[in-house]
Amino acid sequence: MIAPDILMQAQTIADRLAAIPGVCAVALGGSWARGAGDSNADIDLGIYYDPSDPPALTNLRRLAAAIDDGKSGDAVTDFGGWGPWINGGAWLVVDGQRVDWIYRDVQQVAQIFDECCAGRPAMYYQPGHPHGFHTPIYMAEIAVAVPLHDPAGMIAAFKARTTPYPEALRRAIIANNLWEAKFALDTTRKSAVRGDVLHVSGGLFRCAACLIQALFALNEQYCLNEKGALAAVEHFSLRPTEFVTRVKRTLSHLGVGAAGLQVSVETFDWLVVETRGLCAEVGFDSH
Repeated sequence: MIAPDILMQAQTIADRLAAIPGVCAVALGGSWARGAGDSNADIDLGIYYDPSDPPALTNLRRLAAAIDDGKSGDAVTDFGGWGPWINGGAWLVVDGQRVDWIYRDVQQVAQIFDECCAGRPAMYYQPGHPHGFHTPIYMAEIAVAVPLHDPAGMIAAFKARTTPYPEALRRAIIANNLWEAKFALDTTRKSAVRGDVLHVSGGLFRCAACLIQALFALNEQYCLNEKGALAAVEHFSLRPTEFVTRVKRTLSHLGVGAAGLQVSVETFDWLVVETRGLCAEVGFDSH
């Protein structure tokens, strides 16, 4: 449930954004949209625009300067300022509340929806995403989004495509991530013997992140990002026994020296085997 004061503040800012030519839609996202917001949660506002007629940055910066507690519009980036996928925005503080603006190119979102629904998800390097930017994140954002300004029904139309969960996407995510989960372990085995903590820790993280992606898809749930994803698995009906506990225990204590690192790799071996087996039981081939 969204706290009434948060929703009111989000709507007030969205109304002011809506007055800027070129802003196609504004949606509340993140933890508040998921009903998981708390006193530490930011207000995440997705600003959807058409790259052929984008809002003027001077107008966005003028609004930011007017509402930001620091009275600065400098926090507003150019389009693409945070990379090609999390493609810019602003970090503001409005009346003591952290507010994030996040740009979304509607043409890019539409293209990714088509690719994902056809069973062609992809992943790219992206600052701020330790595992990477999974293109189905655009679908995840829309699935939970609360439209605050959607005059053309664009957000509503995108949202209609997220339910039911596309079967082609589900199969592709499971197959791709189960393969990578095992590969991530296989590439760390020699490093474990050598006591290479950095490489092993990276491999174990990637393995866990891939298994989590597979479990989200298996349970027909969209994964927004790595934050909170492990905890969410605890609520899934389809998951290996004590999956969350075992991942937490291993990543919190990788072990000392080669022997300890090898035990951690072996623990994750079992997580891969059990997740693959669970997927196979309900008809998903990981090969």
